Amino acid sequence: MSSSTTLYGGASGRRVTVRDLAAAKERGERWPMVTAYDAMTARVFDSAGIPVLLVGDSAAMVVYGYDSTLPVTVDDLLPLTAAVVRGSSRAMVVADLPFGSYQGSPQQALESAARFMKEAGAHAVKLEGGRRVLPQVEALVSAGIPVMAHLGLTPQSVNVMGGYRVQGRGQSGDELMSDAKDLERAGAFSVVLECVPAELAQRVTTSLAIPTIGIGAGAATDAQVLVWQDLMGLTPRPARFVKRYSDLAGEMDRAVRAFADDVMSGQFPAPEHTYT
Repeated sequence: MSSSTTLYGGASGRRVTVRDLAAAKERGERWPMVTAYDAMTARVFDSAGIPVLLVGDSAAMVVYGYDSTLPVTVDDLLPLTAAVVRGSSRAMVVADLPFGSYQGSPQQALESAARFMKEAGAHAVKLEGGRRVLPQVEALVSAGIPVMAHLGLTPQSVNVMGGYRVQGRGQSGDELMSDAKDLERAGAFSVVLECVPAELAQRVTTSLAIPTIGIGAGAATDAQVLVWQDLMGLTPRPARFVKRYSDLAGEMDRAVRAFADDVMSGQFPAPEHTYT
């Protein structure tokens, strides 16, 4: 992908790479990232030009019905990641390393990440945390696995944080800045900033050579990410940082009620839906 080709929507005939994301930051191009968990939605987002698809551990809630990200496992996410890879042709597919799959040691992180790369075909992995996961980041990058970092509100640590709260205010903002720089030095190719003050996110974005991806972090980050069910209006009570771009829940409700009415009245199937 040449520097004259835009990252979002650009036709390249190949997958987006970490070099493309770095080049986008250099030329000041913002870009979108959305989650995906199956081949059909991945195909829609890929065709729309979304350059990065995240198979998030948010699947724990939007796919599996849990009330947090903690219960989901590597084995739960592997088939979802493989489906997203099969359903896309241009987007970089990033797989979340779920809770308990990398915190133990760099070796554990490498074994988990290698499964996503080998068995599911992921192009990168994402993990949460700052200085405590630097050995894991270094081990993965040394093994040739691109790493997307994640700071601020890290949902896998929600119990330690005391709930879903804004992070990085006061002195903790300096710690987050330090963590971000350490992660960059360790080899992370980008960092997600979740639920942090906009001013802090702007400072981090300016201080790093790698792209920042915001979610509830203001408008100054290099990219923005949302869970697709949130932006499409499927989530009943989305977070403050979510903008709904559609009412898919309402449209699905209307469609399924219309189908039910047609079945009950005998209007479906009609002759054109029937084989002779």
